[in-house]
Amino acid sequence: MPIFAEYAVRETASNLWRNRLMTIAAILTVSVSLMLVGTTLLLKQGAANAEVEWQRGTQVVVWMSPNASSSEITAVSTQLTTLPYVHACIYRDKAYDFAEARKLLSPAEFSVLKKSGMPTSYRCTPNQPSDAQVVMNRFSGQPGVKEVDAPLQQIHAMEQAITFIQVVFIVVAVVLLLAATVLILNTIRLAIFARRREVSVMKLVGATNWFIRIPYMSEGLIQGLVGSIIAAAIVFGVHLWMDSSTNALLVQMRLSSWQIFWTDAVIVGLGAAIGAGGSAIAIRRFLDV
Repeated sequence: MPIFAEYAVRETASNLWRNRLMTIAAILTVSVSLMLVGTTLLLKQGAANAEVEWQRGTQVVVWMSPNASSSEITAVSTQLTTLPYVHACIYRDKAYDFAEARKLLSPAEFSVLKKSGMPTSYRCTPNQPSDAQVVMNRFSGQPGVKEVDAPLQQIHAMEQAITFIQVVFIVVAVVLLLAATVLILNTIRLAIFARRREVSVMKLVGATNWFIRIPYMSEGLIQGLVGSIIAAAIVFGVHLWMDSSTNALLVQMRLSSWQIFWTDAVIVGLGAAIGAGGSAIAIRRFLDV
């Protein structure tokens, strides 16, 4: 076993140096391919984070009638605080809604309003955007409630858009991963093809398949690891750029440290698996002598 390990290390190092141009090509192929895959994964996770931030900003407004009694207002408040699908509610009195109307309406429209005629309101954030419809159904027509407003069409459109974006990112990541596997496989196959006579001679003198295969798999493993580490570093740089941006969308797409760690871990694991697995597949045809 020590002799075999020494042979595998020596042969792997010799192959890497002897075919250094091919080795550099393989590493660059891994780096570029997995960098694209990693960036796509970042964007997918960022889209999911942006969806969560957007969901937190979704509001349902329960408008109370201007002449609603205190008991009716209290009853609505009690129900809102006990509903499991309502995250939080803020009560706005007539003075607040009157001041808000002053900002939103034109002077001509605002001139006809009176503070005493303004409704009070509850601004509620549902746990999920889909719960907005449940809140509307629950309080519409209830005593003391004038109407319930929620951006249902915008919610539906945004949910569809984010779902579509996430599906696109998943498909792109899978396609890029398959492309990376094919490119790495072909690169390693070319390197092994250049040494096919050496493999044939080793087979003829009695070397086992695994004795021949291990150095090539180690070579592919090293190429995959080096390339994936470079890709992981680039992806981390993309994360730093996103994290430092003041763009509103990128701010919502910011990722946590754990999300970056696991993304880079997946990239490195894929690089190692593709390198070693690609080498094992590529050399199979040359082992049949």
